Parts: sequence; structure tokens; C-alpha cells
Amino acid sequence: MSALPGRAQDFMPLWPKKKMPNSKGLKLADKIENERILQVGTPGMYTFFTSKEENKGCAVLICPGGGYERLTYLLGGTQLAKWFNTMGVTAFVLNYRLPNSPDLQDRSLGPEQDAQRAMRLIRAHAARWKLDPQRIGIMGGSAGGHLAATLGTHPEDVSAIGDSLDRLAFAPNFIVLVSPVITMGQYAHAGSRKNLLGENPSPELVAKFSNELHVTSATPPTFLAHAYNDKSVNQRNSLLFYQALVEHDVPSSLHTFPQGGHAIALRNTPGSAGQWTTLCEAWLLEMGFLTGSK
Repeated sequence: MSALPGRAQDFMPLWPKKKMPNSKGLKLADKIENERILQVGTPGMYTFFTSKEENKGCAVLICPGGGYERLTYLLGGTQLAKWFNTMGVTAFVLNYRLPNSPDLQDRSLGPEQDAQRAMRLIRAHAARWKLDPQRIGIMGGSAGGHLAATLGTHPEDVSAIGDSLDRLAFAPNFIVLVSPVITMGQYAHAGSRKNLLGENPSPELVAKFSNELHVTSATPPTFLAHAYNDKSVNQRNSLLFYQALVEHDVPSSLHTFPQGGHAIALRNTPGSAGQWTTLCEAWLLEMGFLTGSK
């Protein structure tokens, strides 16, 4: 993994040796093809720090997408991290275990466990990195958006291993979702559902990972961006999540654009969808996450 192009300052493994939960104990190698991570041998996160002068005390954990089959670590990770750095936000790109990993005992829990542990790891180092532990958010696009939304709506602790990090909160303070997979029901992205839950998931499992059903008043404020003409992930995913946020009085923002498809990115996004980054930065500032005052 150290050979990744555009790598950050450091890579931090998430789990102590022989203490990774939900593991069969297999030794797997990282597998990378065509700028996609197809297998994660060592779950961890790449760190992208700002300068001391630019550090706003805010941080974000970025979950790359890829249909829960691969990780698009450049478009959905490294590039976004560098953009957050321009705002003075410290960023972390998560390399989470994919559900198709032969080492997982329960395919549906691997990504969530890694995301919970990563958030706890960030908070454990907050003082050292000059971060406010109450201004640590999560971002994800596509299936990475599903993982980000899962972390913001699932209160169950699935990552405790009996060490000092267990006492730290894993819930994010804000969520940024771009073209996110949200539901595993009627409007689910078929590939993400199959990869995360298996061929024929039970109704209970579908409901468990349909994140619009788990929004509460404790769900963090959320920024959502989606394209009307997204043919991969139906825009109703964002609409369902936003509706649930409204019903529970969670201050959030939803932007649906005419163009953009399933390719809303930092650069070369068609039409008005290219404004999502400006809108997101303004939202983070308005909500107080870039200033420390709310």
C-alpha cells in the first residue's frame, strides 16, 4: 500500500495484531488494479494533515466508494482529502475491509467495524493533532456514502476489542454524502446490496442496513448532493435520507442537480453539479464546523 500514487504522510493500521474482530485469521495481501483497491490486507487510514497555521481543528474520515466490491481511492479518497486540506480540515482516507474478503466471518459488518475503529482512533489522537473531538465528521460517495450513513445512524458498538479506544465515541459530528447508497430496499443499488448482504438477504438484514429507517434526532447534520440523472444510484436514496432527517428535525442540506450522473467529483462535473464543493464548504462554515462555534 505504500506504493499508492499520491500517498499521504502516513498510513495507520486500525487494529492491533491478532485483535481484529470478525476475522478468520487469514493473512491477505493488498490487491490493487487500475487505481482500484480490490482487496484490503491491512485495514487502516491514510492521513492528510494541514499545516499548523491552517489547521481549523476540524477533521473528516473519507470512505471511498466502489459498490462494496472495490475502493476508488483516488477519485473517492485522496483527491477529496487534499480538497478538505485547502479548507484547513485534516482528512483521513479509510481503507476498509470489503465484504467479499475471504477473511470475514460476517461480510456485512466488516466495513462498519473498520469505520467505527477509525473514528475512535482519530479521537484518540485529537489532542496530539490539535483537533476538536466534537468536530470530526465522515464523508462518503456511492457505497462509501452508505458506510458513512451507517456510522451516523447505527448506535450499536460492533468494534469493541477490550482496549482503551472502546471508551471513545465512534459517531461522527457531521456527514457529507455525494451520490450515496442509502437504502437496501426498493431503490437500492443492486451491486452494493448483493456485495454487502449476499445474494438473498433476509428482510431483517435489508431493514438493518436501510439507513433511512434508522435516522433519529441524534443523527448528525448532513449535507447531501445527488444528480437527477444518476443511472447507477437512484436519487431517491438521498431523498429518503433527507426526508427522515427532516422528520427528526436534524438540520441538513439537500442538493439535487439536473446533470452529473454518477460521476459528481471535484473536477469535470457537468453543469451546476460542479458547484457542490462550494456549497459544501459554505455549509460546513455555516454550521460552525470550520470555525468551532455552533
